[in-house]
Amino acid sequence: MIFHIVGLNHRTAPVEVREKLAFPAAQLPQAIRRLVACSGVTEGMILSTCNRVEIALSSDDSQAPGVVENLLEEFRQIPRGVLAPHLYHYRGKEAIRHLFRVAASLDSMVVGEPQILGQLKEAYAAAKAQGAVSGVLDGLLTRAFSVAKRVRSETEIGQNAVSVSYAAVELAREIFGDLNGRTILLIGAGKMSELAARHLHRAGARRILVTNRTRERADQMAAVFEGTVVPYEQFGASLVEADIVITSSGAPHYILDRAAMHRTMQQRRNRPIFLIDIAVPRNIEPAVNQIDNVFLYDIDDLGRVVEQNRVGRLEEAADAERIVEEEVEKMLVRMREREVTPTIVTLQERLEELRQAEVARVRGRLGGLTPQQEEAIESLTRSMMAKIAHGPIAELRRAAGKPETESIVEMVRRVFRLGE
Repeated sequence: MIFHIVGLNHRTAPVEVREKLAFPAAQLPQAIRRLVACSGVTEGMILSTCNRVEIALSSDDSQAPGVVENLLEEFRQIPRGVLAPHLYHYRGKEAIRHLFRVAASLDSMVVGEPQILGQLKEAYAAAKAQGAVSGVLDGLLTRAFSVAKRVRSETEIGQNAVSVSYAAVELAREIFGDLNGRTILLIGAGKMSELAARHLHRAGARRILVTNRTRERADQMAAVFEGTVVPYEQFGASLVEADIVITSSGAPHYILDRAAMHRTMQQRRNRPIFLIDIAVPRNIEPAVNQIDNVFLYDIDDLGRVVEQNRVGRLEEAADAERIVEEEVEKMLVRMREREVTPTIVTLQERLEELRQAEVARVRGRLGGLTPQQEEAIESLTRSMMAKIAHGPIAELRRAAGKPETESIVEMVRRVFRLGE
């Protein structure tokens, strides 16, 4: 049985190709059934995300990947000439390594992101529901989930933020610790500020105040968070109650200067405030950062945090890669042993049958035996059979997974007449 992965991802195909190949959730059950109905395919799973579409399968036919390409061409109505240049094909050890790396988020666009493991588990569940995963592939996927868990627990690959919006959450936690119940003021309703607010909201910040020069856009943003709109001319008063302020106004000048912030901090009785200026040109005068308990970060500051974290993740990724390699080798040993295990079990059973038959044949000639003598005969004959079995069993295990496996298995079965 051979394990294959055929697919494409963000490195091999542009988004216009990936979106054509992507499988909507509603079509996935039918596609999985079509996959396992293909000639030579015994198990199959389809992983479809915004960054990758991969088909994993176990097969007793080395031509199965070509069959899969035909399926993709027919099912998604994409000419093979368009698809083929972007596809990769892994088999055997390389396919196992790729699966483990995907699960551990080492093959993701953002290394260490947690979403891919959940997506892989959903793909597994969908295939399982169609009865398409039961043997080799089932074992490999289950092991992939364990590898991902080990990478998360033994490295810090997912600990540090590698996007500007996540960096904002990380810095806010450094300042306030717990974000539960904190108030956010959005000055300007741009996409980046919305994204940062979403992450802060998920992290526990609950009250969202929104102000924008265009009232309609402020209303739209407030509706997203069930927040409150503040008239643009009055946002200065809201600074007194806000814990986190995100500015993304298109104003060509500072909308918050040192003098205004100094007055605000007096009204706040010096309670800490976190200012995130993601506008270009900047909305907040840099000198504001000189005021006690005011923590100002602009887009470049956040970018530096992201870059430091990205480098840190890459360092952790090296440790994660070592874990993956170790787990791949362990998996290969298990799979090799699986190839020869039926013959080993049959050999042991055959030798035990012979031992019992010979002991029964001579027992009548031995007369009455004491319990100690019975135990001695059992021990002696079992030891002899174990010594006879040791050589062929060791040879079977040594040959497991190698080109000569089939011929060695056949020879052992013939010598010991295991088929009779």
